[in-house]
Amino acid sequence: MKEYQCALMLILICAGCFAYTVPALGDEGMWTFDNPPQKQIQEKYGFALTQEWLDHVRLASVRFNDGGSGSFVSPHGLILTNHHVALGQLQKVSTAANDYVKNGFYARDAKEEMKCPDLELNILISMEDVTRRVQGAVKPGMTEKAALQARKAEMAKIEKESQDSTSLRSDVVSLYSGGEYWLYRYKKYTDVRLVFAPEERIAFFGGDPDNFTYPRYDLDMALFRAYEDGKPVESKNYLKWNAAGAKAGEPVFVSGNPGSTDRLSTIAQIEAQRETYLPGRIKQYKRRLEVLRKYAAKGPEEMRQATSQVRRLENSLKVFDGEYKGLSGMSLMAKKQKEESDFRMQVSRRPELASKYGAAWDAIAAAEKKALNRYKETTFRSLRGSRIASLASQIVQYVAEVKKPDGERLDGFHESQLESLRFRIYSPAPIYSGMETVLLTDSLQESFEQLGQEDTFMKAVLNGQRPGTLAEQIVKGTKLTDPAFRKELIEGGQSAVDASNDPAIVLARKVDPFTRETQKWTEDNIDSVLTTAGEKIGQARFAIYGKTVYPDATFTLRLSFGAVKGYPMNGTEAPPKTTFFGLYDRSLGFDGKSPFDLPARYSERRDKLDLAKTLNFVCTCDTIGGNSGSPVVNKAGEIVGVIFDGNIESLVGNYIYNDADNRSVAVDTAGMTEALRKLYDAGAVADELESK
Repeated sequence: MKEYQCALMLILICAGCFAYTVPALGDEGMWTFDNPPQKQIQEKYGFALTQEWLDHVRLASVRFNDGGSGSFVSPHGLILTNHHVALGQLQKVSTAANDYVKNGFYARDAKEEMKCPDLELNILISMEDVTRRVQGAVKPGMTEKAALQARKAEMAKIEKESQDSTSLRSDVVSLYSGGEYWLYRYKKYTDVRLVFAPEERIAFFGGDPDNFTYPRYDLDMALFRAYEDGKPVESKNYLKWNAAGAKAGEPVFVSGNPGSTDRLSTIAQIEAQRETYLPGRIKQYKRRLEVLRKYAAKGPEEMRQATSQVRRLENSLKVFDGEYKGLSGMSLMAKKQKEESDFRMQVSRRPELASKYGAAWDAIAAAEKKALNRYKETTFRSLRGSRIASLASQIVQYVAEVKKPDGERLDGFHESQLESLRFRIYSPAPIYSGMETVLLTDSLQESFEQLGQEDTFMKAVLNGQRPGTLAEQIVKGTKLTDPAFRKELIEGGQSAVDASNDPAIVLARKVDPFTRETQKWTEDNIDSVLTTAGEKIGQARFAIYGKTVYPDATFTLRLSFGAVKGYPMNGTEAPPKTTFFGLYDRSLGFDGKSPFDLPARYSERRDKLDLAKTLNFVCTCDTIGGNSGSPVVNKAGEIVGVIFDGNIESLVGNYIYNDADNRSVAVDTAGMTEALRKLYDAGAVADELESK
């Protein structure tokens, strides 16, 4: 690309650290809807974003609150996302007799649509800059600890006021490491019903070997419908379906909710990730994956129960491994080092900035060093992986926190957050005792190995018992698998929880003091410093560059832009699209063996398909985890695809973007339409999508 032929100052364009030098170039950026990259898009693609276009796309975009994105695609509440975003809900509505993950699902009429047990969808209705109010809560002379509490209290107050006055979910979001604070208001839907999902074998064709690779051949799609007051939502703002799909070279846009990035992180923070946190996470996830695979190997039912967690862990491990390899390379870190040095030099040359903000980087480095000294305690003095343990901890904390003034509560228990929290706690989704036992056993055993038998946490929790024995007693004896019992405890308040002899609640009461000590220590010694210092760096960035850069991802709605475009790969060129021809060829190349086997209908109905139809395509739009299910939209505001993956080159996207070979991978609407009509006899839903 021609930007890479410019001078060195223009070459270093990674957002955050790279954006310290110049605004983002190329197709880089996950931009907030209040500050879209109008100039870059106009100059490169000759397209002017209008407020009408932005509002239309924003109000059609959907956040899946359990992780992922989607969009309204019909005037009757139909919502498109990925199969792997829907996977958790698919598993929760499945049974041993009806495995909808394996076999797929299609509701031929409204009566057959299946209600999801605990899915919350959010639509961003409005955004309001509340920076002055949050930052103004910090008074001169306050310590960093007091300043953090003042900010948090003010944020909780803003959220509560907004929710009371609008009845909308209201979240205060920190952007630019605290340089800005915005109030995001969401319309919330909790009556969400499953309409269509293909078999996992085609949604995740190629399995883990093909994950984060390209070319791809996946029908990674699912359809839900949002209801309100028992009726389908009449969605005025929806994306019109373009059955022709994406075209090579055309500009496209992605509207979704990227989870998190570390592009604005300091070198000290990145080094901590490389040296400690990423290796630790990789080790933990490998361990848990091994436990779940052993459990799944016991039989078909155990395999069904473990599927969604196995997929999530496999996916996360591939991401972490890619990030670690990227950070271990000389090139990326050298660029990051230079960008931070250049930015700090610019700050130091302006005395008014140097006096206010110059010490922020060193403060962050000191805090990171302090955090690493307590890495084991903050990581392993907890119960991980077990839904029963998580529910017990939430209930114990809930009844204690709601008695406090809103601004003094732990995050997650503020008044504006309680409705969504109760919705999750009361979920009727099944809990599998066998899987819970092996996960809780491993969590306790891992903590024991890391902390040692003399650790006060382990003494309090185990009380002389073996991890496996304790886990079996808890899972066998608890009544927390019953949502009515959970509700009874919540409504009974502190006295009911204190009096409970349920073994999971007893365990959670033992763990709670350690959890609170860890949270308080982290807030007082780490978060307070990082928040204050991060805010200073954000203000320094604005002073030098204004709003020509974008903030790190925060699982809030962002707009990315780019073009449908292949890239150099393995000494040749990766094509901008793949077709059904390629799907069959790849399956035949492996003699149809798993994970390259196809559902029976793909053999039986092959002659019905137009094999030249596009199935997947790649674009230069900048995306990351959380963007799964995001709509790919053309200039007309029509949907032409849905993001489901990135290529191998995108795995370092948490820290850097390079549009020479970083690509987002999408399912094409042409392929989805072809499959719905000719493979799944889903003409009714295809007609709804095409407004026929």
